[in-house]
Amino acid sequence: MTDLSNEKKPELVQEMFSKIAFRYDLMNRFMTAGQDVLWRKWVIQKTNLPEKGTLLDLGAGTGDLAREALRQHPNSRPVAADFTIEMMRVGRAKHQNNDKILYWTAADATSLPFPNHSFDAVVSGFLLRNVVDIPTCLAEQFRILKPGGHMVALDTTPPPKNLLTPFMQFHLHTIIPTLGKILTGQQEAYHYLPDSTEGFLHPEQLAVRLTEAGFENVKFQRLMFGAIAIHWGVKAK
Repeated sequence: MTDLSNEKKPELVQEMFSKIAFRYDLMNRFMTAGQDVLWRKWVIQKTNLPEKGTLLDLGAGTGDLAREALRQHPNSRPVAADFTIEMMRVGRAKHQNNDKILYWTAADATSLPFPNHSFDAVVSGFLLRNVVDIPTCLAEQFRILKPGGHMVALDTTPPPKNLLTPFMQFHLHTIIPTLGKILTGQQEAYHYLPDSTEGFLHPEQLAVRLTEAGFENVKFQRLMFGAIAIHWGVKAK
């Protein structure tokens, strides 16, 4: 079992993602059978981003969501923010020719370096389960959103108990760590994934946290047999 204690978690997460940065995108494709590409398209679609809108990709990693925003909205102004520098370096190196209108910045998700009402949308992909203080993280997203702005979060979630449970357990605890060892040489990082998934909030619980943070019209959709969820909400005008 991976040590997920609050005291050690930020350092653990930062060190772990630094080690797997060079194969992070490839592992995502393998683990999800390429479905994560489609999920990111849905995330951006749910932002209702206006023409020339501003978007923050929080916990951006290699910047996939920010680039998807540019694909769907070429005139948008996305910012990719992460607290793991190596992930952002990999992202910039892989897409040097496309980064002229994509801004990058180091940022802590619980203390964002942006003024109030800065963005039309805030999105995240597989961020929230890695955050120690979820209420503060959501409060910061609410603060920097413009009135009427949308937040959309894609993340893993504890799979429901049903007939598929043995297969999901095998995938989480055997297939994923084995793939992680083969592709990245960092098997422990991919023990962290199932541990953090099973220890995370259920979709209904996370929806309550969004409402408590001030978001309205909060909804969510389960994907991949309940192991993935997309949540979204709006900051009232």
